[in-house]
Amino acid sequence: MAIIEVNNLKKVFGQLEVLKNVSFSVNPSEVVAVIGPSGSGKSTMLRSLVHLEEANGGSIRIGDQYLVRDGAYSNAQQIKAMTSRMGMVFQHFNLFPHLTVKGNLELSPRLVKGRSAAEVSRMSRELLDKVGLADKADVYPSSLSGGQKQRVAIARALMMNPEILLFDEPTSALDPELTGEVLQVMKRLAGEQITMIVVTHEMGFAREVADRVLFMADGEIIESGTPEQIFGNPRHERTRSFLNRVLA
Repeated sequence: MAIIEVNNLKKVFGQLEVLKNVSFSVNPSEVVAVIGPSGSGKSTMLRSLVHLEEANGGSIRIGDQYLVRDGAYSNAQQIKAMTSRMGMVFQHFNLFPHLTVKGNLELSPRLVKGRSAAEVSRMSRELLDKVGLADKADVYPSSLSGGQKQRVAIARALMMNPEILLFDEPTSALDPELTGEVLQVMKRLAGEQITMIVVTHEMGFAREVADRVLFMADGEIIESGTPEQIFGNPRHERTRSFLNRVLA
C-alpha cells in the first residue's frame, strides 16, 4: 500500500487557484522528485502534506489514516500523529540562531518525544557525524556556511526518526559550490531506503536519484514517470518546453 496518497487536492488563495485536483501516490522507500517552473504549486503541495497549508478540497492519506478526506480534516490529535511521521527540510534552513547546532537538533526530541537527555545527545552526535559536521556541535548557526546550515537542518529532521522526509527546494538558497555537499547527503539518505519527496530545481539530482519524477505547472501535475521517461522522452509539450529551457 502507498505510504502517501493524494487525491484531487485543491488550494485557493483568494481568487488564485494554486492547486487544481492534484493526485499522486508515494510508495514506501520511494524517492519522488517534483519539478516545474516557479509558481506552479510545488511548495504549496508539499506543505499541505504536513498541514502547513490547509487544503480547500480533496484528500491526503498518510499510511492508513486520512489527514484530510474530501476537504474535512481529522482531529488535532490525529493530525499531530500523522505529521510527526514526516520530517521537513526547508529552503531557508529555519535554524534557531540562539541555539548551538547540537541545541537545534535536540530541542524537538526532548519537547515532543520526551526522550532522555542521554539518548538525545547520542542521536545528535551520530547524526552530525552522518552529515559530516561532528566538529560543529557546539557552534552557533551564524558561523556556518549555507551548505552546513542545510546539512544541520537535515540532521534535525532525522532526529525525529521520520518515516518520510520532505525537501522544499533544499539547495535553491545556496551558492552553486555549496549545493553539492547537500545533494551528497540526500543521495546517501536515498540509498538508505528512506521515503523522500523532493521539490527541486536540480535536474541532475532528479535524474540520478529519483525513482519517479512529477512535473507540475499551473497548479497541476502535468506528467509523471520514471526519470528516463520524463527526461528522455517526455509526452507532454509543457514538459518538453520546460526541460528545453532548464537544460539548455
